[in-house]
Amino acid sequence: MKYKDYFIRNEREQKFAEMADKLAVNFAKRAYEHDVEGSFPFENFEDMKVAGYLKTTVPKEYGGDGASLYEMVLMQERIAKGDGSTALGVGWHVGMMLSLRESREWPEELFKDFCKKVVEEGEMINSFASERATGSPARGGRPQTTAEKTTDGWVITGRKTFSTLSPILNYFTVSAGINDENKIGRFLVQKSDNVKVEETWNTMSMRATGSHDVILDNVFVPDSALIEIEVPGGKTHHQGDSGWMLHIPACYIGIAHAARDFAVQYALNYRPNSLPGPIAEVDHIQQKIGKIEAELKTARMFLYSVADRWDKNPDERPQLKSELGLAKYVATNSALSIVDQAMRIVGGASLSRKLPLERMYRDVRAGLHNPPADDVVLKGLAMAALWPKN
Repeated sequence: MKYKDYFIRNEREQKFAEMADKLAVNFAKRAYEHDVEGSFPFENFEDMKVAGYLKTTVPKEYGGDGASLYEMVLMQERIAKGDGSTALGVGWHVGMMLSLRESREWPEELFKDFCKKVVEEGEMINSFASERATGSPARGGRPQTTAEKTTDGWVITGRKTFSTLSPILNYFTVSAGINDENKIGRFLVQKSDNVKVEETWNTMSMRATGSHDVILDNVFVPDSALIEIEVPGGKTHHQGDSGWMLHIPACYIGIAHAARDFAVQYALNYRPNSLPGPIAEVDHIQQKIGKIEAELKTARMFLYSVADRWDKNPDERPQLKSELGLAKYVATNSALSIVDQAMRIVGGASLSRKLPLERMYRDVRAGLHNPPADDVVLKGLAMAALWPKN
């Protein structure tokens, strides 16, 4: 059997791709409204729940599909072609479930119970770690959110920023500094009356991710909800392999891919009366399309090859850190260039809010601020070149 996309290699991947493609069609129809309003696309997530998308990376033994990293990337790219905000949002959930499946960093009973909630009730998960004072947790700051031990659990108080999916989540993890100790705890929190979502998300990019502030006011969690206690500078589960974060470059390549498709169709159909045929026949338009093709194919090839290597060689995953970061660097920077070229092809009309390109142009810029940051990736590559490990 031959597949339209040469990154689809078998019938299982074809089925995953078809599910994502079908969902993306409706997401694209709703994207303009949610972008203008900055509203959360609840209906998109209901569609994904019904289709079974939310359980794709849940382990098979707990009722999921056990989707590989490669398969997740394949699906996420397609979801992003419909709506970048929805793809980035759901990417944190499906990516985190894949990470938990591989690492088993949660207590097994806790993980099993949550997998059941995902499969049967469509629950989702994300990690809320960023804070205004510390910025990205990847930079190593101690959270100002605090956790105080009680006789039968913990009481958590604080505020988290960039809390993607906050309007829809009933469960999320938080990092909190343990009172009077130089330790940081991570906890699974269930939404309650003591958890408030303050709608602070009003940005130029990814306007429909619902990445508001989440305020925790003396929120009680039982001892069974403690995931891990870490000592700053020590090794932790969640700081290990980051393969699951390829959902980020997949998202931005998906947006760029959609911009490419729009520009190509526009070039084939737009016929100004100053020309004998469509602008697709003009040399400088062909040059721009050629540049788009070169960057898109290169970025996709690298992204999928890294994902495939991660899947096939589990023992090598710790050595893939540079490649994982580079996949994100290449994808996000290529996406910026691809969408820019698409807008040059379409011309002044690309600035119109009636067309999707101006939203895509804004959305791909958000990739620069998703982890890992460009400077982190480049420094890691430089360190590996200058002082390679023996």
